[in-house]
Amino acid sequence: MAGKSRYNDYNSYLRSLFNERVQKIVIDSGLTCPNRDGSISSGGCIYCNSRGSGTGAFSREESIQQQVEAGKKAMKIRYKARKFLAYFQSYTNTYTSCEHLKSMFDKALSSEGMAGMAVGTRPDCVDEEKLDLIASYTADYLVWVEYGAQSVHDRTLALINRGHTFGSLERAVEMTRSRGINVCVHVILGLPGEDRGMMRETALELGRIGIDGIKIHLLYVVKGTRLETMWRNGAYTCMEQNEYVEAVCDFIERLPENVVIQRLTGDPHPQELVAPWWAERKSETLGMIRRRLEERDIRQGDKRHA
Repeated sequence: MAGKSRYNDYNSYLRSLFNERVQKIVIDSGLTCPNRDGSISSGGCIYCNSRGSGTGAFSREESIQQQVEAGKKAMKIRYKARKFLAYFQSYTNTYTSCEHLKSMFDKALSSEGMAGMAVGTRPDCVDEEKLDLIASYTADYLVWVEYGAQSVHDRTLALINRGHTFGSLERAVEMTRSRGINVCVHVILGLPGEDRGMMRETALELGRIGIDGIKIHLLYVVKGTRLETMWRNGAYTCMEQNEYVEAVCDFIERLPENVVIQRLTGDPHPQELVAPWWAERKSETLGMIRRRLEERDIRQGDKRHA
């Protein structure tokens, strides 16, 4: 962490590598998820709807190359960016053959200005062959694999119908990092049954297994999910904004200093959001987190052994 920064933020990390702004381009590869197609479950996680956090570009018949070019054009206009990362975001982007994966990656990286890629997937959907393929790109590109973990508590993972255990994540992280691939883990704060202490434990455990980056998300309720049913029946209560801010500060405090914090809260689709209302106020929430870090005099890693 440079200067007076209280946490190791993603933009600063990218600037330290490339000496200029680098923007992610979100790609919908058209893959599905074993937690939806019946391999593990047909219902998916309780908070996930049919879009699977995707843009819907593939269903609109936009090719990977078209998505890349459109994303580059938008990012050049908005941020004057000249370098880009391909972000395979929706569903499970290693849930296919190695041949198909190579085709996906090559198409995305063939465009001018592409500096690397991030591959979003599940910890139970990688193997030696797929990771060897992904590792083959590290000589020429910045490469991250992003694992949806959500929590380190197996009881929670079962409750949200995640379909894997924390042990799956530990094995995936070890296999991935041993090949020189950067590992980012996604976590969700406010999961059913989890208190503030359990969320702190998630931060400590993820630090212990040696992750390189993290994305922290708020659990919000979207239309067409089992979580919506739970919320409407009174079986789930959303976090309040101040409560979430405190939990994020707790989390940052317990992460090792070297872990790159790529996200502090999520981006719900406004037309899908059911609750909480404040989830749409991302800038406000980020501002509150930064002020609270100052007020509590917190720096990333202060309690990494707590």
